[in-house]
Amino acid sequence: MLALDFLGQRRLEWREMPAPRLQGAAEALVRPLAVAACDLDAEIVAGRSPFAPPFVLGHEFAGEVIEVGDAVRRFKPSDRVAVAFQPSCGVCAFCRRGHTAACTHAPGTAMYGIGAAGGDWGGALCDVVRVPYADAMLAPLPPGVSPAMAAGAGDNIADGYRTVAGPLGERPGASVLVAGRGCIALYAAYWALELGAERVTVASRDGELLRRAARLGAEVEAVDRWPRRFRTHGITVDCTGEPEGLAAVIRSTEPFGACTSAAIYFGEPPCLPMLDMYMKGIRLETGRVNSAAAQPGVLDLVARHRLTPERIGATVVGWEVMGEALVDGAFRPVAVR
Repeated sequence: MLALDFLGQRRLEWREMPAPRLQGAAEALVRPLAVAACDLDAEIVAGRSPFAPPFVLGHEFAGEVIEVGDAVRRFKPSDRVAVAFQPSCGVCAFCRRGHTAACTHAPGTAMYGIGAAGGDWGGALCDVVRVPYADAMLAPLPPGVSPAMAAGAGDNIADGYRTVAGPLGERPGASVLVAGRGCIALYAAYWALELGAERVTVASRDGELLRRAARLGAEVEAVDRWPRRFRTHGITVDCTGEPEGLAAVIRSTEPFGACTSAAIYFGEPPCLPMLDMYMKGIRLETGRVNSAAAQPGVLDLVARHRLTPERIGATVVGWEVMGEALVDGAFRPVAVR
């Protein structure tokens, strides 16, 4: 099969490699039809991640089932599905609690698209992907939802949603601050607006992201450097990936407000403004989204809101030019066959 191999900073190449085969009765093989580039993929291609090449890229995807094992009950060949980016069994104690990112049968940082660091599960930018726990990891596409719309349902779309949905459920109408860059920031702003936040502000050093956020209906604030704090908001979201940005977002959270960090901090851990958090009773949440648990509900939301990649300004590209789109830094390219 052909697969898009990450060979090093800004070096991608389509290569021939052996196609995976079923290795158990609970497994399925899926042919990816659409793959969305995650914010993490942009960091990988730019050489800003710790993941050692070579490996096949891609972990946000939807496709067509082409083969299933004898124990698979929910799916059959030709079904169109979204695929959770983290392998998870669906039956261990963590999975039953909805914490599928901590599955004990696929421990560590198990995921597609980051090579050995993710357990060598392969990547989605290829012709065939092996799904080890098909009934748990696959979700059928709702009517009207294309593979391109579904590709990020288990990751960036869900990640943006979870940063604001829970807090707005607790505090309807609260104001929301989203700071940083990348598509998760835009999805967080989109969902905050859709869920009735009183005011949504997006702060960034990325002028193009601010233009996209303004088109969604958010207020925008351009910054050259992260300030000590912004105006106070009931709900805050950190997508900065920078210690100074995270500290500013935390300090901008009102007393007993909720702050969620959706950024990944490689290297030295950032210092947190613990005194501010303690004195104001701020709740800070972080961690990987629980992909398999979140995916079905987010797919229903995508269908209900008719959320297309173009809604946040994503770039839909042909399958064969995905490598060029990633190297050129296109905003959230979505490769479609």
